[in-house]
Amino acid sequence: MEYLDFELPIKELEDQLDKCLVIGQESDVDVTNTCKQINKKLEETKRHIYKNLTAWQRVQLSRHPNRPYTLDHINALCGETFLELHGDRGFKDDKAMIGGLGKIDGQSFMIIGQQKGYNTKTRQYRNFGMANPEGYRKALRLMKMAEKFGIPVLSLVDTPGAFPGIEAEERGQGEAIARNIIEMVRLKVPIIVVIVGEGASGGALGIGVGDKVYMLEHTWYSVISPESCSSILWKSWDYKEQAAEALKLTSSDMKQQNLIDDIIPEPLGGAHYDRETTFETVKNYIMKGFHELKDLSTQELVAQRMRKYSDMGEYKE
Repeated sequence: MEYLDFELPIKELEDQLDKCLVIGQESDVDVTNTCKQINKKLEETKRHIYKNLTAWQRVQLSRHPNRPYTLDHINALCGETFLELHGDRGFKDDKAMIGGLGKIDGQSFMIIGQQKGYNTKTRQYRNFGMANPEGYRKALRLMKMAEKFGIPVLSLVDTPGAFPGIEAEERGQGEAIARNIIEMVRLKVPIIVVIVGEGASGGALGIGVGDKVYMLEHTWYSVISPESCSSILWKSWDYKEQAAEALKLTSSDMKQQNLIDDIIPEPLGGAHYDRETTFETVKNYIMKGFHELKDLSTQELVAQRMRKYSDMGEYKE
């Protein structure tokens, strides 16, 4: 298990507990009470730390290397029923964008989402979860296919942003994201969006328009990352903590501003501490959202989605 800087008190107590258990196993000393006291202190420390997380600490948790990624969620939700589909039929297959058909509790979904890598090799292969224009065009192709066959769409968002390279801009990165947004607004099947990690900028919005938008508790959703915001405003990354607070990017901030529909609770310590519980909770929210949408007519569905996004923000005429 890897620990973030603010989790070091937890690591110390867990190390103490491990040593205590080893002493009990290797000697005749009764360490039961000592282990209980350490365990109690460990639970109290965990609750105190995770109850009082700053915005920047939540950003760090969303990037935890042990946190489940999109494919982990897909494999847990669909098992062997998931059939990955490839290519945008225009340029190539973008490995940063996953897409395909799968069944959750017997219900078919067209599932799309960004995928990060688990090590250096796979991170390069997946381009660190940053999709090129062909990734967004592949996602749109699959969504239009889902619309044709009346299959609901499930979008799993986890990206530090769309790929900002020159070649991506040459192939129309901005147009691809904008096209996805307008097409998703008027797509004639239910769309459920779950932010499972990072939700950064247009990279997230390109597959982030939905009838139901959920965020896992320790994720973030914003027009820009704290580091990039800090570098623009203060010409340095040193102010990323202040930027994170100012951006109001946490799940509770998003819910308070009515930009998402609900927050999916995570196990104490984050999704990586208890993956199975996380997967089951995510599945329950997905199916709950689907059952609330499945009986709406196409006209009601699209009108409700358009109204939802038209009502966001404050403005004066």
